Amino acid sequence: MKQHLLLPFVIIPVLLFSCKSGEPAKAEEPPAAITPVTVTTVSQGPVSDSLELNANSAYLQNSYIKSTATGFVKSVSIKPGDYVENGRLLFTIETKESSVIGNTISKLDSSFKFSGLISVKAQGHGFITQLNHQTGDYVQDGEQLAVISDRNSFVFLLNMPYEYRNIVLNSKSVLLTLPDGTRLTGRIGTVFPSVDSLTQTQTVVIKVNSATPIPQNLIARVHILREIKNRAQTVPRSAVLADEAQTEFWVMKLTDSNTAVKIPVKKGLEFADKIEITDPVFSPGDRILVSGNFGLPDTAKVLIEK
Repeated sequence: MKQHLLLPFVIIPVLLFSCKSGEPAKAEEPPAAITPVTVTTVSQGPVSDSLELNANSAYLQNSYIKSTATGFVKSVSIKPGDYVENGRLLFTIETKESSVIGNTISKLDSSFKFSGLISVKAQGHGFITQLNHQTGDYVQDGEQLAVISDRNSFVFLLNMPYEYRNIVLNSKSVLLTLPDGTRLTGRIGTVFPSVDSLTQTQTVVIKVNSATPIPQNLIARVHILREIKNRAQTVPRSAVLADEAQTEFWVMKLTDSNTAVKIPVKKGLEFADKIEITDPVFSPGDRILVSGNFGLPDTAKVLIEK
């Protein structure tokens, strides 16, 4: 009798255990993805924006040395690149008549002085930029022998796109960088009274002072200051993200040691490696993501890499 009373109490726990063991186990949730990132802080300091154009070196004034007789070049006392003063002897020309008769007349009459040699002298000062004839050449009366470029007329000619007219002409001085890295300060001078019909550019004269001669037809980069701000906040260019239409911009800022949130920003001046942020104003301790930030949601878990 006692065995029959205990049987239900034995069966019930067994059934309960069997039902519990038949329930499927709950799947464990995967850990949230953590993105490795690097961070930086906002920089504060002066920034400036400049316009960069090209200019060619040139001499505005040239003296064209011409033969004053028909004959042969007897001697040449200059070479390309020489600097000559006004009145210096450049060429000696033996006239055609003299080369034919020689000194026969002088032998017949010693009182008659006829050399048949004509001196051609410089009529200005500057550099010999062209030398058209050498000793022994036959030249006609009026034929060009050489070109002297006036040193004082040396300038750079800037081909200015007309839309930049106000920016360029409002600049009193500009910075020029030569191909070898030499930097010169230039002054905006005369503006040519015409515009190229194809390129819509206007020629502007830039005057420079250089201790060493600069060759003609050299191309220099001209930096023209457009805007300067004494205090601006900037971040590396890689820190600023944008939508496909390039109308909305934002950065990812850390709120704690492993959480980054999206902060909309407004851009100011842009440079090759950094961008000015005009709004909002960040504090010096704010940490901004510069890598690993692309594609992150509004709030993301991150791991700062050292």
